[in-house]
Amino acid sequence: MTVTASARSLALPAPVTIDCIELRLLRLELVRPFETSFGRTESRLIPLVVLHADGLTGWGEIVALEEPLFNYETVRTACVVIEHHFAPALLGAAFRALDDVGVALRRFRGHPMARAGLELAWVDLMARANGQSVSQVLGGVRARVEVGVSLGIEATFDALIDLVAEHLAQGYRRIKVKIKPGWDVDVLRRIRARFPSILLSVDANAAYTLADADHLAALDAYALLMIEQPLAHDDLVDHSVLQGRVRTSLCLDESITSQRVARHALDLGSCRIINMKMSRVGGYGEALAIHDLCAARSVPLWCGGMLETGIGRAHNLALASLPGFTLPGDISASRRYYARDVLAQPIEVAPDGTVEVPAGLGIGVEIDTDYIESQMVDRLEVGRRRRVAR
Repeated sequence: MTVTASARSLALPAPVTIDCIELRLLRLELVRPFETSFGRTESRLIPLVVLHADGLTGWGEIVALEEPLFNYETVRTACVVIEHHFAPALLGAAFRALDDVGVALRRFRGHPMARAGLELAWVDLMARANGQSVSQVLGGVRARVEVGVSLGIEATFDALIDLVAEHLAQGYRRIKVKIKPGWDVDVLRRIRARFPSILLSVDANAAYTLADADHLAALDAYALLMIEQPLAHDDLVDHSVLQGRVRTSLCLDESITSQRVARHALDLGSCRIINMKMSRVGGYGEALAIHDLCAARSVPLWCGGMLETGIGRAHNLALASLPGFTLPGDISASRRYYARDVLAQPIEVAPDGTVEVPAGLGIGVEIDTDYIESQMVDRLEVGRRRRVAR
């Protein structure tokens, strides 16, 4: 079932004028370090986006890292490009639909995470103004979504095995483990020895090359749902060759930056599954286009995560409520990453491995603005042009 554009209500009854864009930067410590093939994260510097238009407010989140590791964007580059380029293109202009924002920013190249922060806030604002949840305006069909969990590289095999057991006990329906050269086959052998029938996948974050094809083919022995982004972050061609040499389905993450690139990847046979991160593709507009492409071609699709706070997580839940999302997503409970989230009520995973899609206005969650204020390290209001240093 594909949600058509007519089933979506991505517009306001009348245009509104954006008069202020706030960037609120806060730092949150992770409950435990999260390590991938490209680095180790112990805390996050998080820019929250607050959009103001004719008395209406919407919230978004920018998930860029502090260093250009996942992609070329960083927290600081995202803030600079919004302050000096994107915000001037939006402030003082009247907008009615999601596409209007995309058109206003079309002349600028790149910076999808900065774009996504603005689009997320705009869709939240539109939904609130329409008296709906974000899931409703998108045409969502699920009240709950199935979720999995992404587990980082640990100091020992035993530590990882314990984490797998802990998260299975919490109900997560899929376990994904990060891998890299030297931390792959032995890891999977031990996991499968302990948990022979769980839904299991791996994520390499571009740690291998095509020269490792025979080694990666050895992962076929462990009945994986998928091998995510084994090769270069911007590659399609080598992935196409590799997919011909392994039985396990490849899933692309970093390589999928737009609907056009997703179409090319599927046409080339570079993958059989796609990971959707709104931040990676620039926001709701491109994410919906990729969703519709995958649904039309019956390509399995799932919602990835980037250590979001509850604000970004609520947006992900709304997106994952669409019918084209057919695999459990990386939308873990708030406590998986943060001892205290920015929401009044944290997002929880039920024992059956599902999370409720927020049904309130907008992203449907109550934002703890006092806690955000207490954790802020910087704040910029573009439009009112006021900076508050912390």
